[in-house]
Amino acid sequence: MSSFALFGALEIGLIYSLVALGVLISFRLLRFPDLTVDGSFPLGGAVCAILISHGHDPYVATLAATLAGALAGTVTAWLNVKLRIMDLLASILMMIALYSINLRIMGAPNVPLITEPTLFTHLQPAWLDDYLARPLVLLVIVIAAKLLLDAFLATQTGLAIRATGSNGRMARAQGVNTGAMILLGMGISNALVALAGALFAQTQGGSDISMGIGTIVIGLAAVIVGESILPSRRLVLTTLAVILGAIAYRFFIALALNSEFIGLKAQDLNLVTAVLVVIPLVLPRLRKKRIKPASSRTPSQP
Repeated sequence: MSSFALFGALEIGLIYSLVALGVLISFRLLRFPDLTVDGSFPLGGAVCAILISHGHDPYVATLAATLAGALAGTVTAWLNVKLRIMDLLASILMMIALYSINLRIMGAPNVPLITEPTLFTHLQPAWLDDYLARPLVLLVIVIAAKLLLDAFLATQTGLAIRATGSNGRMARAQGVNTGAMILLGMGISNALVALAGALFAQTQGGSDISMGIGTIVIGLAAVIVGESILPSRRLVLTTLAVILGAIAYRFFIALALNSEFIGLKAQDLNLVTAVLVVIPLVLPRLRKKRIKPASSRTPSQP
């Protein structure tokens, strides 16, 4: 695998690590099956791309994209909390609505940014090539997002969000407003996803209406692979694990598609994704079957 493919995989892996952090909040902490991710990812890209193409500052465009994602996640939670729509159905409805909303925002199926200044052109040192500078900038952003998320989840509000997902009835008995915690948690989750979409649009030279297809699968794959690489009950290590999982996932994808002896092509991407998700799910069960507890072994009769 060439150095360009290697750094390209690292770049995309760092972007999707933000998606993985968002999926971690919704699926793991809140126990909320959220498919809004497939809509909030291109929403971030659409808002960011249309603002940059109209001459707005890339920093402002990225912030606006993040806030748009937070709004989308909050609306999904509102449908569930206030209108009593089932969580999965609420997220599906929002995902479908966002497809039309994204088209409305962009005014076309795609918005190019090839000649426009982006966050990376502002931050890239003159002496460093762009294929090296982009992963470096993304690494700083991901580390900052992880540290801020760890600090927030350690606060009283963050603990209330975690308690809401672990045992909502017990949390309500302790005076926690679980509805508000779901709204806040879902907003933060989709804000991270939309931020990833905004960064993805800026690195790939534009936003496309189809760029969000399969985002939730990639986020879940990153979480599952990360938890297999670094299993831990400590949240600080769990957030690190999903970041490593997203990067490892993209490296596996790049290795599979760039290995000539395997014979895989770009159209096999979904197949590789499915295999990478199945392997970490099946391996722990196979280990349990091989290792029998000592208590289950009956002593031989004399």
